[in-house]
Amino acid sequence: MAARSNARKRAFQILFEADQRGVPVREVLADWIRHARSDDRQPPVGDFTMDLVEGYADKVDRIDDLIVTYAVDWELDRMPVVDRNILRLGAYELIWVDDTPDAVAIDEAVQLAKEFSTDESPSFVNGLLARFKDLKPNLRRSES
Repeated sequence: MAARSNARKRAFQILFEADQRGVPVREVLADWIRHARSDDRQPPVGDFTMDLVEGYADKVDRIDDLIVTYAVDWELDRMPVVDRNILRLGAYELIWVDDTPDAVAIDEAVQLAKEFSTDESPSFVNGLLARFKDLKPNLRRSES
């Protein structure tokens, strides 16, 4: 399980970098892959990391709409960058990655918030992703 946790952390870092640089996430993913191929000291970007980043990139508009709709009193651009990208990754995995149990997707996002964000962030991430979990059948159905 540690390998998947590390893959999630790398996916989060790629989303965060893309957000900070204001470039498409696939561009940053390509940079990371290229860098890993040209520098032996850099670990390769694994399949699960690529799947998470590519999947998020395919659903970016829908995910951002969901966050804006359900994050009470938060505008996306006013949300802390770390939290915003943890939520993006967590929402993608929770709603669209069928082989990850819901509790695992939420817990992994909360762990990222504990590691990279403020003391208040884990409960914020947990609360919003728990809401998405409750709404998951409708969220998936409404996009078909």
